[in-house]
Amino acid sequence: MNESKLDRLRALIRPMGKVAVAYSGGVDSALLLRVSRDVLGNNVLAIMNVTSLTAPGEEDEAVSSARSMGVETIIVRSDPLNDVEFRRNTTERCYHCKRIVLGAITTAARDRGVEKVIDGTHVDDLSEDRPGRRALVEMGVRSPLQEAGLRKEDVRAIARQLSVPSADRPSSPCLATRLPFNQEITAEALRMVGEAEKVLKDLGLRTVRVRHHGVVARIEVPPGDIAALVDMREEIVQRFKRIGFIYVTADLQGFRSGSMSEAVDPR
Repeated sequence: MNESKLDRLRALIRPMGKVAVAYSGGVDSALLLRVSRDVLGNNVLAIMNVTSLTAPGEEDEAVSSARSMGVETIIVRSDPLNDVEFRRNTTERCYHCKRIVLGAITTAARDRGVEKVIDGTHVDDLSEDRPGRRALVEMGVRSPLQEAGLRKEDVRAIARQLSVPSADRPSSPCLATRLPFNQEITAEALRMVGEAEKVLKDLGLRTVRVRHHGVVARIEVPPGDIAALVDMREEIVQRFKRIGFIYVTADLQGFRSGSMSEAVDPR
């Protein structure tokens, strides 16, 4: 099954001739970069937009991963925080962010003579309410993983098969997703979230989210890691307070993607 989807993906990319991959270093864009490189050789660019929304260490990991696949990463810096509509943090936040980020990537690609920009959206992304998809359509960005019928589990399986460095890396959406909708996005809030999540990862917790509720940090980890989180509570509280949080809490429901949407559209 995965082999046929991989063949389909290669067949979709081959006629493109020359492409720029909107690259983040996550498994989706990394797999797309690897297959594009295999099919198109040197006619592939990896372009990454790095901003205050990028988690600490993510840029270096992404560059290293692309380099291991024989592709140098072009870094552009167009910050959504400069946009008032993005900072307002409505449910349309991702739309405004994608317009800015993809605009910078598309411009960088065209400056280098590349007209086609592709991204790592896959089939499972279609089941979620993601306003950012509208920006992809408006800007003419194609999503070959989705077109080839790949789900997230297919992406990870093929990435392992091809030895893509980030095959088992946990998903890590941008830091703005850690703030409740309608709470203004600020550079300070993003800094606090990024540093707090790094603390947890440095302590050995792999899948983490630190949700920013003003002076309160709400930590989400998989249910199986909650006991370990509690065992380290004294060090976590001490370090989180140095970052700027006053209260530090653990969410007993555990990690779940998109938990900030629960207050907007309760299930």
